[in-house]
Formats: sequence, C-alpha cells, structure tokens
Amino acid sequence: MSPNSRSRCALICAGFIALFSVISFRLIYLQVIKHDEYAELAAEKHGYKQIIYAERGIIFDANNEVLAHNIPVETVVADATRLNNPQAVVNLLSNELDIPAELLAEKLNCQRRYIVIKREVPESLANALREKLRAGNLGGIYFEYDASRIYPNGSMLCHVIGFTDFEHHGIQGVEASMDEYLRGQDGYRYVERNRAGQEIVPFRGQERAPRNGYQVHLTVDLGLQNIIENEIDAAMKEFTPQKATIILMRPQTGEILAMANRPNFDLNLRSEAKPEGMKNRAIIDMMEPGSTFKIVAAASALNERKLRFDSSVFCENGLWNFGGAALHDHRAFGYLSVRDILIKSSNIGAAKLALSVGQEKFYEYIRRFGFGERTGIELPGEINGVIRPPRLWSKISITRIPMGHEIGVTPLQMTVAMATIANSGKLIMPHIVKSITAADGKVISSLSPVVLRQVISPETARQIGDALRGVVSDRGTAAAAAVPGFTIAGKTGTAQKVARNGGYEQGKYVVSFVGYLPAEHPEFVGLVMLDDAHTTKPELNYGGLVAGPIFSRVAEKAARYLDLEPHEEIRKAIPVAPVQKTTPVERDRPPRRAAPVERVALTNASRH
Repeated sequence: MSPNSRSRCALICAGFIALFSVISFRLIYLQVIKHDEYAELAAEKHGYKQIIYAERGIIFDANNEVLAHNIPVETVVADATRLNNPQAVVNLLSNELDIPAELLAEKLNCQRRYIVIKREVPESLANALREKLRAGNLGGIYFEYDASRIYPNGSMLCHVIGFTDFEHHGIQGVEASMDEYLRGQDGYRYVERNRAGQEIVPFRGQERAPRNGYQVHLTVDLGLQNIIENEIDAAMKEFTPQKATIILMRPQTGEILAMANRPNFDLNLRSEAKPEGMKNRAIIDMMEPGSTFKIVAAASALNERKLRFDSSVFCENGLWNFGGAALHDHRAFGYLSVRDILIKSSNIGAAKLALSVGQEKFYEYIRRFGFGERTGIELPGEINGVIRPPRLWSKISITRIPMGHEIGVTPLQMTVAMATIANSGKLIMPHIVKSITAADGKVISSLSPVVLRQVISPETARQIGDALRGVVSDRGTAAAAAVPGFTIAGKTGTAQKVARNGGYEQGKYVVSFVGYLPAEHPEFVGLVMLDDAHTTKPELNYGGLVAGPIFSRVAEKAARYLDLEPHEEIRKAIPVAPVQKTTPVERDRPPRRAAPVERVALTNASRH
C-alpha cells in the first residue's frame, strides 16, 4: 500500500473515531448529564405536576399545649378533558359538596386539566363521594390530600397566633412571622392518567417528598393567658372601653407570658371577623402614656446625678407658668422629694426633673429606654411610635413630655420600659418565640435573652423601684393595685385621648397601670390599659381606680398560678382596695389644658 493510501485510511479511521466519539459524548450528555431535565420536560408534556403539600408545623405554648395544628382534609379537583359524563358529575358534586350546579357547570365547561372544585373537604365526605363516583363510573374527578389549620382555643391569643390562607401562607401573628419555619417545603410528583382516568406513573423518578414544617414553641403560658383573657373580658363588661390591652412579661428574660387585646376575633371563624378586631393593639396602637412616663424623667435626673433621691423640688403649689403656658398639678404641692414626685404623681415635679438634665440628655434617655423604635418582638406590624427630636420641640415640650404628653408609645414599649426598672436598669428585647424544633424533637433554634443596653445604673433602678412601691400604698395613686401578701411596684397613668384632628377629646381618657411583682425580685411585669373606659362617675375615671384593681386581680391570680410565696406580714397588713369604692389620696389626672402650642396630633396607628 502506498504511503498516500495509508494516510487516507488513517484519516478516515480518525474521522470515524471522532464521529463516534461525538455521538457517544452526546448520548452520555443526554442520557446521564441532562437526564433529569429532559425527563422533567417529558413529564410536563405528557402529565401534570401535582404539588404534595408539606404539613404545616404545630404551634405550642411554653408548656407544650397545642395552639395551632392540622386536621386531614381533601381537595376535590377535576380534569375537564377526562369527564365522561359531565352532567352526571355536575349533579353529583352539586348535591354532595353543596355547590350551585350552574357554578359547577361553568367551572367544568373548559378543557383545563386541573380545576379546583372545593378545598377542605372532610375525609368522611370525600370517601363517600369517591364511592359514588366509582359506582356511577364517572371519571375526571380526583382527590388530593390536604390539611386544614385548626385553632383549638378559638379567640384566645388570636392576635399573637395569627392564621393562614388557603395556600397555607401565614397571615398575621406568629403564623406570619415564623412562616419560613412553619410552612416546610412542598414536594411534587408528575401524574399521567389513561383514557379511563386511572393514574399511570411512567416517570416515577420525577417526584420529591415534602419536608414538613418545624414546630414553634412560644413563651406564652396558656394558664396565665387564660387569667388575663378572663380579666380583660370582665373589664370590657364593667367599663365598656373602646379598646383594652393586658400584657404580662418576665423582666429578666424578655419572655412575653401573656398578651390580650380587645376587641378580638375567633381564629376559626376569621371570615366573620371585623377589621377592628384583628389588630394587635399591644404593638400597633400608640397612645400618650400619661403619668406612667414619669419614670423616665425621674430615672434620667437620678442617673445623671442632677438630684439625689431625697432632694427637694419646689412644685409651685400646684400652678407653674413656663414658656408662656400654665402647668397644673391635681393638687397644690410645695416641696417634694424625687421619691414623692413619683408617689404623688406631680406633673410640675416631673417637668423640673427633666429640666434638670436638659432637652438633649432627656431625649437621649427617652431613646435609651426604647421609645421611638420597635422593640424587636417576633410579631409583624409593630410600629415605632412617635418621639420627636428636640429641634422639633416647642418651648413647653420639655415640661409636657415628662408627664407623657406630645409623644406616642405602644403598650408593649411601656411594658418594656417598666421591665427595665425591674431588671436593674437593663433593657432587654421582648420575645414571644421560645424555640423552634423538628417533629423528632431536634432543636433547630433556641432563642436566648438579648440585653440591648444598660439604660440606668442598678442603684438608680433600685431607687425608682423604691418610689414605685410607694405608689401602690395609701400615700400613692394606686392603693387599689395592691395584692395581699406581696409588695407591688408600679405607676398609674391617666391621659386625655388625642383627637384625630388634633387637640384632645373632652371627657375621654386612656387609663393604665404598669407594675411588677414581687418588688424585691420581680417575677413578672404587667400592664393594663383601657381606652375610653366608662365609670359611674367622672371622678372615678383614673388609672389608679380603673386599671389598678384589674392589675391587682391579674397579679394575685398569676402569683397563685406561679406558686409564688407571699409574705405573711404583708398579707395581714395590706387589704385589696375595692373597685370604685375609694378615692385615692393623690390623682394622676392630666392637668387642665391650655391651648396646645406646636403640638403634634397623634392618632391611633394601625397596620394589617
């Protein structure tokens, strides 16, 4: 063979080798590398993708009591291309599922292969319908497993738990904020059916099992929640306020032990709920706090060492002209110590405490206590409140803000501020989620207390706490908040309601009490707030006489539930003041109003 012939043979052989190599590589590429992709495309062309929903995680309280869980249901679906007797199917489904025949006929009068007929069909009804379809040899109707979200406690904790939509997405509350953990990961499979409507599975590899959602454990104790739910219902019946909120919180850890608002709604009947009843007012409503805010003025003055705890402040005998406007006290006070300014709730005294530290420093302490920013609780929709910087203050703002005017705070912010006093001056982030676990008990996430900052020194916190103990005594504004056997520290508030168009509403007040028990080593902080309570006489509409007794009943039952040991000597010494029976020695009613000077109108903020 000539050299040219050998060269041609070698070239031809090389060409065949290259060609078969390319073909082999292409086969490997299609059959191995791209197998899953093309198999999925084939499945999509010849069948349809059926979602296998993950089961949503269960929500528990702190003691593993179920707050939200699932019950099995089925979804009835139709493949309009496989209906062998449409009229018979319409008649049967209309009778069994209580759906108008005209609506069903309209739904099925198309050639779509996947039509949802009805969701959340009980298993017993689905089984009966399945048998009737089989007996009538009616094809084109299929059933998919699903689950319905059930809330065994109805309206209890409704604003905290929230709910889900038909697509199993969390709406409001923990259902929304923890949706990433609760919803899990849906699976899928591709389904093809023959002419008879029977399922065939030529693409068995094209499926993915679902991963069920994680379980969320809350810090809320259902026993304590039941206590405040009963008391807030009793308060609504007795005082018929427009709105009400009660919160219990553990100051050392930030755990929310209980939270209730009125109006409310039933989680299982949410289609009947009114918008006003679906708001978690503890975090989305703001109010002028009134005299409860005086703890900030006192804490700033003591912590900056501008005054000592026993320093005397002249309270102008009840009337003080400052910045061209009059500031009144509910009673003519002469000289009061810092301690007595809190005990007797002197507006003028609180104003002078703030003046002693100056606008900038007082504003700094307001922000250090957490006002003007979200607390960070794991609930959606929380607002910042309204705290204006000093450059926007009027000439008299430094005297009005210390007594809780010209600002907007949420009930939770006020609770956290009092918890800071109870926790030796440490501001701790409140949280309502205790842990997240898998179904087998494996801990996915466990939340620890988060100390944000040291707001005031432990000594200053101790002094403020000592004054707040005097508030809940015969000398203070909240004798009716006392609990037999325990020392209580707290502060009352009675703030005139801010009108939506600016100014104030005559005769309407937001009354509140926030305090902690036992004063020596606090186990919980509690807040009671009623918006526009109605009393038998106007002179009884004070925080000490309305919110104070409610706090007393809540705290006494909570202490019993938590098995706290009372002090026998206190048990004998302090009677519980009856509701609306006594008039306090000092009152925390707001002063008579002068015309507002550069006042910012605050309205109740809301967010769905």
